[in-house]
Amino acid sequence: MQDMAGTDERSGLRCSWAEGSEAMRRYHDDEWGVPSHDDARLFEMLVLEGAQAGLSWSTILNKRESYREAFDGFDVQRITGYGEDKIALLLENPGIVRNRLKVRGTVTNARAFLSLADEYGTFSEYLWAWVDGAPIVNHPGSTAELPARTELSDRVGKDLKRRGFTFVGSTITYSFLQAVGLVDDHVIGCPSKAGR
Repeated sequence: MQDMAGTDERSGLRCSWAEGSEAMRRYHDDEWGVPSHDDARLFEMLVLEGAQAGLSWSTILNKRESYREAFDGFDVQRITGYGEDKIALLLENPGIVRNRLKVRGTVTNARAFLSLADEYGTFSEYLWAWVDGAPIVNHPGSTAELPARTELSDRVGKDLKRRGFTFVGSTITYSFLQAVGLVDDHVIGCPSKAGR
């Protein structure tokens, strides 16, 4: 998450970045940092985190349902077949971020995602091997202590890029790793699913 406040949460409140809206609170409490081994969810979060580049997470979260509709429920197989006509339609859709590089990047990433899943059996197998199958649990004292990137996100992002992915710089990759639970960065005492 790139729009975190630095408030001290030692009192047992949820991570401060999640207090902006009910949608942010629900996402934080039920999804963020919860380990996922489901390729469909992993692909969805990869798309959404890439769409976030340069924007706030709340903007993307508010567009999530529109993304689901526009990108056929994040059906990675269908997205690999998107041609120029479909890309043109997506670029006219006000419900998503209408950035040509991001829309094309979603198609590119779908193809790379399937290639990696074919190589490893699932994308999840590839991804979780980076942490030996167990989440990295940090539990910082406040969101101010959270890094924007780490050595792990540097390595994963670099490897994804080498394999043909786009929008996988270290900062985006770290947000993705947090989102899907490879990294649990909930602050100490946070009452989230991941932090319980």
